[in-house]
Amino acid sequence: MPAPTAPDDLTPALYVGRVMHKRLVPFQHRFDYRVFSLWLDLDRLTEIADQLKCFSYNRANLFSFHDRDHGARDGSPVRDWMRETLARYELLPARCRIMVQCYPRLFGYVFNPLSVFYVYDLGQAQAPVLSAIVYEVKNTFGDQHCYVIPVAEAQKRKSIITQSAEKNLYVSPFLPLAGSYRFRLNQPGRRLSQLIRQSGAVTGTETEQMIALFTAERQPLSDHSLLAALVSHPLMTLKVMAGIHWEALKLWRKGAKFHHRPAPPTQASTLVLPPIDETSAQKTRDEWSQTRSECVSLS
Repeated sequence: MPAPTAPDDLTPALYVGRVMHKRLVPFQHRFDYRVFSLWLDLDRLTEIADQLKCFSYNRANLFSFHDRDHGARDGSPVRDWMRETLARYELLPARCRIMVQCYPRLFGYVFNPLSVFYVYDLGQAQAPVLSAIVYEVKNTFGDQHCYVIPVAEAQKRKSIITQSAEKNLYVSPFLPLAGSYRFRLNQPGRRLSQLIRQSGAVTGTETEQMIALFTAERQPLSDHSLLAALVSHPLMTLKVMAGIHWEALKLWRKGAKFHHRPAPPTQASTLVLPPIDETSAQKTRDEWSQTRSECVSLS
């Protein structure tokens, strides 16, 4: 099903919805909570901040976006870091727009387990074409790693995108480092959906270990919508971190195996190429068809 991207889809916005995590081995453990994310154009951060009273760029406010929370995390513009990373992998379009979906700083604090950067090619068609996705993953120990994945040519105009990557960053003390991710995302528009499935070897057998799902509805980005989100999601960013530790305590009490933290990867990012043959791509589609009923519909 074709899914051309309308110019309005690249307008800064809020995505308000829910996150669900479900652990599958060695026992099932599920939780979900309400969240909201920013949808921002990296080229327009200053302009966006100038238009809003309660949102700032690299300055303190009720809501803010800081360069030191992403990319090189040294305060340099995340836009430049992202462009340099894409250029290194020969994935930077001549004309592009890079959108980021992430939690904002709220009262100066944020923890983003996952920030997703959507790279749009503006030069090859009348409408922007999603050409690459960068998954920026963090753990609670302060480590970060980016998975840079070009969108397969056959999927660039599809409504649903499927991708995969080998896991390179230790995320949870109750899941081993070795494993792989499978991603299923829609083309961001009125609705946003991101489904992640983690698999790994359990007692020598490849087994699905964890499912994470984010579904949200788009809202205009304004002072009113931000303040409404604050009222309906008070102290959200603190609750994200507190919730991670609370659920970890529950897992520990249930007897989940503890895995010690290894050294983080020496490289800041990993390039992951999509399947080059139709057999591999069809296998990925078949896997999603078999397991899709376990989660809410993303269509």
